[in-house]
Parts: sequence; C-alpha cells; structure tokens
Amino acid sequence: MQKISYYITAHGYGHGTRSCDILNALHNAARDVEIIVKTDLPLAFMQSRLPAAIQIIPSAFDVGLIQKDSIRVDLEASIDAVEHLYANESRLIAGEMAFIDGENVGVVVADIPAIPLEAAKRAGVPAIATGNFGWDWIYSDFVKFDPRWKRHVDAFSKTYRQTDLLLRQPFAEPMTAFPNQIDLPLLAKPGTECREMIAEHSGADPDKKWVLISFTSLNLDVHALGNLSRLDGYELFSVEPLEWPNSTIKCLRRSPMGFAGILASMDVVVTKPGFGIVSECIANNKPIIYTSRENFLEYPILVDGIEKYCRHAFIPGDKLHAGELGRALEEVESAPAPTEQIPRGGAEIAARHILQSIDHG
Repeated sequence: MQKISYYITAHGYGHGTRSCDILNALHNAARDVEIIVKTDLPLAFMQSRLPAAIQIIPSAFDVGLIQKDSIRVDLEASIDAVEHLYANESRLIAGEMAFIDGENVGVVVADIPAIPLEAAKRAGVPAIATGNFGWDWIYSDFVKFDPRWKRHVDAFSKTYRQTDLLLRQPFAEPMTAFPNQIDLPLLAKPGTECREMIAEHSGADPDKKWVLISFTSLNLDVHALGNLSRLDGYELFSVEPLEWPNSTIKCLRRSPMGFAGILASMDVVVTKPGFGIVSECIANNKPIIYTSRENFLEYPILVDGIEKYCRHAFIPGDKLHAGELGRALEEVESAPAPTEQIPRGGAEIAARHILQSIDHG
C-alpha cells in the first residue's frame, strides 16, 4: 500500500491547523493508508490535533518569514535564512527523493514548500500543493527592499508551475503559477464547547465574558497588563506558548481541551488576521477583534474574509500593545451579524482528491 507524505511549512500555526483538518479527513476516509507528516512545527501542537496513527517527522523545507513577533516581520533575517536553506537545496531534494522511494510514497502533498514538490516530480510521483498563497507571491513584495529575493521568487514559481494539482483554499491570492487548480470551501469545523472544564482548570468565572488573546507571541509590558487587569466583566485567556506569568491572563494548555474546544468556549477572540484563526472563528461563529499586520500581502485578503463572515472590530497596534481593549470590546459587542456564509467541507474534498491521486497517479 502506497503512503502519503505530507509537508507543512513551519511559518505559522495556521498552516498546521488547516493541514491537520485535511490529515484528519484523510485518516477518516482511508485508515489503511499510512500517512507521514514532515514539519518543523512544534510536536506537541501537531500531536494535539492528530491521531497517534499519523507519524510526524521533524523536518524543515522552507523558511516562510522570520517574525520579530506575531505582527512584525524581520525581512533581513528572513532573506538570510532563505539563502542559507537554499544553499542546501540539491541535498534536500536528493534526500526526499530517497525518502519517497524508500517509504513507497504514492503522493506528496505540500503546504506549501517547494522542495518536496520538486523532489516528487523528479521521483515520478504526483505532487499536490495546498494553501491560500504561494511563497513566490509573498516574496515578490520584498524584491524592492533586497534584490536577493528575486531569485527565490523565480525558483518557487518554476516549481509551482510543474506541480500536478493545487487544492486552493479560501481567502486565496490567484496563485497563477499553478496550472491546475481546484477551489476548496472552508476546511475548519466547529469545536466542542468545554467552558465548564476550562473554568474548573483555570478558576475563571463562567458568568463573565471570555476573551481569547490568540497570538504566538505578543509583548505586553507591566503597564499594558495593568490596563487589561482593570477590564470589568471579562476573563482573559491565552493558549500556550503565549503566557504572561503573574498577570490576570489565564494561560490554557492545549490538553485536554484542544484548541478547537478552547476557541468554541470563548465569547470573543483578539488576534492578527491569520488563515487558521480566521477560519476557526468563522466555523465557530466567534467575533474577532483584529489588529494590523505589516509586510504580509495576505493581510487584506484575510480582512475581507473577516468582514464578510464574522462580527468584528479593529484595534490599532498601539492600542493593543498598551492593553487598551475596552473600546474594541464595546464595538465588537454591538457589531452586526455577518451577511454572508461560506460553504463548508473543504477538508473532505481535499482528502478525496489526494486519495484519488494514489489510485491514478
């Protein structure tokens, strides 16, 4: 029986979130097909979302962008890291070709590094990409700052043009490098509310409004934390690894509730526009307070999705970093309900196409 090798960029948790939706759909549809995941995302994060039957191998095949924090990008560090990785491109491709052959891999899926897709094409197995943007598009915006980006834009575009299929996710740029595309509806599913369990674990008051501050990192000083502690009628939460010790913000572990259960239990989410969190807020019908995000072309596309499908309010970055959430919380409370609905079931559709490529690749 041929296996599936699934590669996930470690740029952000959103890539892992949506990939896990597809991986779970694959596992449910074909439990006899072995799935191997290669990613540099934290093992605990992946294991919290996947069944034990799916093997996870720590690996890195792209850089994405190096972040100063959840909002700001370090462009100089990013191009240096991309240059370093691609100095080893030939070795990495050869290694994955050997892996594909040795593990009897029948299809390679990537969200959305190019090196595994290139290895799949050279090894003669179907290469499927999935995502809502390509790195060629993201990096193209940086050529004006540093000409070194141009070579990598061209290299990504070349590999993407040779990819057999793109499973294009919602909130997407045109992704014109990919010759064969199938558009997917929303992948995310609603979580199971576990407010009572969270209250028991954290000591939170279930009668207050619960607010999730959802970032991978966010620098809040003593003054900002003091402002947040004075919000009346709210309980504030974060999810590991984001934590402010000795503050009133309660840090929740992903186990045993899981992130989907945590989010389903909240009343409001404060976040940057990212694919995973936007998708899960839509799936769970949760209001979003969102802030700005620099040097990322995806931002206006995701904001458009928020404005169409979520109750929402905007908080400027300086207000967020000062812990001044009060006005945004009032605005989101009175925000109108979304006027549009997005179709669901994208993970199952993606799984069907991936499995068909094994049968007919």
